[in-house]
Amino acid sequence: MQGGPGITKSDPLVINKTDLAPLVGTNLDVMASDAKKMRGERPFVMCNLKALDGLDQVIAFIEKQGVLQN
Repeated sequence: MQGGPGITKSDPLVINKTDLAPLVGTNLDVMASDAKKMRGERPFVMCNLKALDGLDQVIAFIEKQGVLQN
């Protein structure tokens, strides 16, 4: 994982399309470990939003932050 501003500064970091990881030779455990190292305490979510896996975590973060208000 490279350390660009999206990885180090976003709240939260959304790692999407986890279903494709095996197809491109990516290890999700390594990605999670790298994200923890690079982000420290900053949150991240690993998800497959096409299948709605992890969507609840993304929504919960947005609601907690009060980003979407009517």
